[in-house]
Amino acid sequence: MREKVMNATIAVLMISAILTGCKESDLDIDAPACIEHKIEELIKNEVSNPPTQIWKWEVDGNTYYYITSNCCDQYNYLYTENCEIVCAPDGGITGEGDGNCPIFTNEIIKTLIWEDQRS
Repeated sequence: MREKVMNATIAVLMISAILTGCKESDLDIDAPACIEHKIEELIKNEVSNPPTQIWKWEVDGNTYYYITSNCCDQYNYLYTENCEIVCAPDGGITGEGDGNCPIFTNEIIKTLIWEDQRS
C-alpha cells in the first residue's frame, strides 16, 4: 500500500512539473502561437518608429496576419496562420509591396489585434 501511495505521489509531482513548465502566453489576442511568438520577439527588440502593428485579415475563407515594418521603405509582410510569408502587400521603395500577393475576390476584413504600446 505504501508503495502505491509513493508511486501516485511521484506521478502527481511529475504531471505538475510538466504542466507548470509549459508556459502559456501572457498575450490576450486571437492569433496562432507562431504569431504570438513573433510578438514576443518584437517585444525583446527596441521600440520601433512607427510602433509595430499586427492586423488579422479575413478574406476568401482564409485568415492572414499583416505585420507592419519598423520603418520606412521596408516591406510590410502578410503571413499565413502557420507564419509562412505570403507576400508584401505594401511597403518597399515604391510603397507598392513586392507584387506577389494573391488577388482577393472579396472585401478584406481587417482587425487590429496587437500594437506595440511601449514608448
